[in-house]
Parts: sequence; structure tokens; C-alpha cells
Amino acid sequence: MKYVILIHSNPQPWGHPTGDFLPEFQALPAEERARLEGEFEKTLSELQANGELVTGEALGDPASSRIYRWRDGSPLASDGPYTEAKEHLAGFFLIDVDSQERAEEIVAVFAGPGETVELRPTMWPGGDEA
Repeated sequence: MKYVILIHSNPQPWGHPTGDFLPEFQALPAEERARLEGEFEKTLSELQANGELVTGEALGDPASSRIYRWRDGSPLASDGPYTEAKEHLAGFFLIDVDSQERAEEIVAVFAGPGETVELRPTMWPGGDEA
């Protein structure tokens, strides 16, 4: 089963890894930050080694994005970000795992202070989950 892990965050300034730019993460004791970073790196390495990681990318500052909406019969471009939300999509990972339970184990490690992490199954055209 394929799942996408969406990392929503609003680091100031925009940068990666996002935790380096989030006050909630930076407020943690150094030992706790190191533990969380270590767990993330260990999990990411395991995903790569066992073939569960399909791909992942950090995304650039939403202020540099262009939004396209359909208006009056054609696409109309505008500057991003697309919403006035506090958090924006900061990056994603595509994983291919045996079960939802495994996906939930992984996403629990990817969640960090000051971020919202969304786990969503992928779908094939027609609506069947991949």
C-alpha cells in the first residue's frame, strides 16, 4: 500500500530541516532535539534499506510558488502561497508499506514539534487505493 506523508510547517525563515527554524523545536532541550533527530534519521535509513521509501522532497518557500486557478475559461496565475494558513506544505515522502499500521508507525516518527504531519493513502484513477 502506498501512502504519502505530508509535512505541514511554517519555519521562519523558510528552511530545511524545518525543525531548525521552528521555535517549538528549538525550545526543547538539546538532548531531546538530538533524540528526535536521531529517531528520524534512523527511520529514514531503515525505509531506504528495506525498500519502503519510494521518494521524498523538501519544498521551497511557499512565497516563491505560483498558483493557477481556472477563471473565465482559462488558467489565471497568481503568486503563492495559495492560502493565508499558518502552516504550508513543507515536504513529502512517498512510502510503500504492507499495512496502514506500518505507515502509522513511520509517520509517528516523522511528526515533530511545531509541525502537522498528514498520512494519506494514494489512489489510482477511478478511486481504488494503490
